[in-house]
Amino acid sequence: MDVTLHLAQDPEADALLGRSPLAALTGMLLDQQIPMEWAFKGPAVIAGRLGAEDLDAHEIAVMDPEAFAALLSAKPAVHRYPGSMAKRVQQLCQYLVEHYDGNAELVWKGVEDGPELLRRLQDLPGFGRQKAQIFLALLGKQLGVRPEGWREAAGGYGETESFRSVADITGPESLAKVRAHKQEMKAAAKADKATKAAKVTKAAGK
Repeated sequence: MDVTLHLAQDPEADALLGRSPLAALTGMLLDQQIPMEWAFKGPAVIAGRLGAEDLDAHEIAVMDPEAFAALLSAKPAVHRYPGSMAKRVQQLCQYLVEHYDGNAELVWKGVEDGPELLRRLQDLPGFGRQKAQIFLALLGKQLGVRPEGWREAAGGYGETESFRSVADITGPESLAKVRAHKQEMKAAAKADKATKAAKVTKAAGK
């Protein structure tokens, strides 16, 4: 795996994401409740604090949990919730060691169809269906991993010429479009919630 990504909007961090399957998976894991660039810069920050050029699943899996949490918590923190995310990163690495000999690329290497790849991704600690579909779309759109039926397995995130997720970010312009889409989705969800709450209140007042 050696491609050019633009998810962290930072040359060194993006270079690591493009050459390291574990870094890409870890960035996807961190991508929640913080800006996307912050999440995908995380793997490079972790590697740097470990004094390494890349992440090593075997090393992270056996680290003292408190020491690893402290490493993610040091300012600037890797995540808004560094303690809980440190635990999730370690759980991911422990799973990879147990099931894939610590080689993150084996999660998708040689997989023949999209549904099987989606299942494998969903089995990873911290990866629900939506996160798994987004990463599957990233694999297909930017990392050249395209087993039969991958677009269908990725759902809406696999659509061409869409700007729904990190899978569609190739530079600042597309990042802005993806961020705008996410804001629209949040606003729609908020409006829907308010409408439902109003209906409940109205029904209760009858």
